[in-house]
Amino acid sequence: MWYSAAMRHIPESAYVHISEKKPSFPVNGMLAEYLDHYQRTAPFRLDYEDLLAYQESFPMKDANDEDTYWDWVIYPQREWEELSRELTRIYAYLKTPDDPMFTDHLYISHVEYCNFGNSKPFRIRVVNRFNDNHDYYYVKRADASRVYGLELEHILAPNRIDFLVQGNTLIEEHIAGIPGDVYLKNRNLDEEEPKIRVAKEFVKFSERCFVKLLGDMRSYNYVVVVTQDFDMDQIRVRAIDFDQQSYEGRIQIYLPQFYVENQTMVDLVWSVLDAGTIKQYQKEERSLMARRLKTSWARADDVLFCMEQDTVSSPDRARELGEGLTRFHKDDDFRMFDNMGQLTRHHLTTMVMKDS
Repeated sequence: MWYSAAMRHIPESAYVHISEKKPSFPVNGMLAEYLDHYQRTAPFRLDYEDLLAYQESFPMKDANDEDTYWDWVIYPQREWEELSRELTRIYAYLKTPDDPMFTDHLYISHVEYCNFGNSKPFRIRVVNRFNDNHDYYYVKRADASRVYGLELEHILAPNRIDFLVQGNTLIEEHIAGIPGDVYLKNRNLDEEEPKIRVAKEFVKFSERCFVKLLGDMRSYNYVVVVTQDFDMDQIRVRAIDFDQQSYEGRIQIYLPQFYVENQTMVDLVWSVLDAGTIKQYQKEERSLMARRLKTSWARADDVLFCMEQDTVSSPDRARELGEGLTRFHKDDDFRMFDNMGQLTRHHLTTMVMKDS
């Protein structure tokens, strides 16, 4: 849909706005079996609710003294000693599952809490006591939508993702990068070549989101990853929020260019790429996704089967999305489904297989 001439100037009335909070869907027995089979579980003892028992909190500011929406939370000393030990073990399960007791070199420096958004995550800062190098991971309430989004991202996107689920608790690795809005605001893009690389990667990222039916990719829900190569900076755009996997009914929800928060990025794309080039980049990305799908088909088939048996949205939203996908693909088969898992499978395979 990028390469339509009408996409150059999206009217304000066409922008999508997500105003209702998405409900959380429990991880059912079939999905739990899938996660266990693919080693997405670990026998840690901590529950998300345990982290809510903090004693004090202090708002965290950025370098410009602006609110970050994160609070530094403090726990009673007696509880903190046991809590920090378990948080350290969880990090070891995430990073070194073959030797989860290898934790003597690690400690938890602090815990942060974000009361903003659906998942209300805790961010855990882990430090290597030998060299002060640090890393982060997140503790969240487990939501089936997010689990499906993470797993589809792991299978179909260029980067792998580490996460664990135990009961109602989700452990998720930190995805490093510069938030999209911050990148465009602070990065020097005066030269034509960097603009083209950023535009190309945003087009490919948008295509991945649409193929997987991952929604709500506003500028603060994805990051720009910059890797310095020998002669230039390599760019990759990565999703960091997976709550809106196959939930909403409007097809535009799954197209990042329809969010006003992404308008600067959309303007950049159209300023340096023509419609033919955009179409080619989309085709390239679908071909790469088709290759990943073929090499991991058994796993993809398993997770899509779980999704088809699950409830991650309402039948009304599924039928609305089915109508939109019918018009997009010119395929009446999409009208047969009132289940988001079935729609996701049919749409995904239709999108990637036509270019393979």
